Amino acid sequence: MDNKQILLVEDDQNFGDVLSSYLELYQYDVTLANDGVKGWNAFKDGKFDICILDVMMPEKDGFTLAKEILHADPSMPLIFLTAKSLKADVLEGFRIGADDYITKPFNSEELLLRINAILKRKRSNVPEKPVSQEVSRYYTIGDYHYDADLRILVYTKAANPDQKVKLSPRESALLCLFADNMNNVVARAEALTKIWGDDTYFTARSMDVFVTKLRKLLKEDPNIEIVNIHGNGFQLRVL
Repeated sequence: MDNKQILLVEDDQNFGDVLSSYLELYQYDVTLANDGVKGWNAFKDGKFDICILDVMMPEKDGFTLAKEILHADPSMPLIFLTAKSLKADVLEGFRIGADDYITKPFNSEELLLRINAILKRKRSNVPEKPVSQEVSRYYTIGDYHYDADLRILVYTKAANPDQKVKLSPRESALLCLFADNMNNVVARAEALTKIWGDDTYFTARSMDVFVTKLRKLLKEDPNIEIVNIHGNGFQLRVL
């Protein structure tokens, strides 16, 4: 089996070298770049299974680099490394689409376990169709039509009939789960287990960010709302 490819973008060369060597001990191939511009060039030239990005870097910060990477490959797993533990920074990371977030200093074994968990979830999702494969892959949600196979959302009353939105794989999985259970409550733990693979503080914050994104995508129809059911989960209500 070929080694998994990691892009590590870290401006502290010594720390980057040590971390690369540690990961390579566990059969990962690591490409190290020491600023955001070099990281983007490395990403364009390579083929990676996961990207680990420092947030504070010269030339281009980790958040900006992450947006470019996810624009090119929306399914690319991302972990942010940061010296900050501010809630705003954590939420910004998940808002962009991070899979995990780890604050320096950290134990290298902890990072290794997080990488393994993310890649395991990715592998387990490959052979399967997205959520609700037994149900129609084409949804009518109020005034929206959603093609889950193409991940295309269309607002049928838009002034421009060609106006379409392409959802990311995780946005699509969450919308399908809600649509399959329209007007019923989807337990938070169920959504986290099915889509994120586990139920932790970080995955829960990530899901909250994705729910907010879906609300914005569906906001044109006043008869649609995604409601927080306190202590339970979420409900996609369509009148």
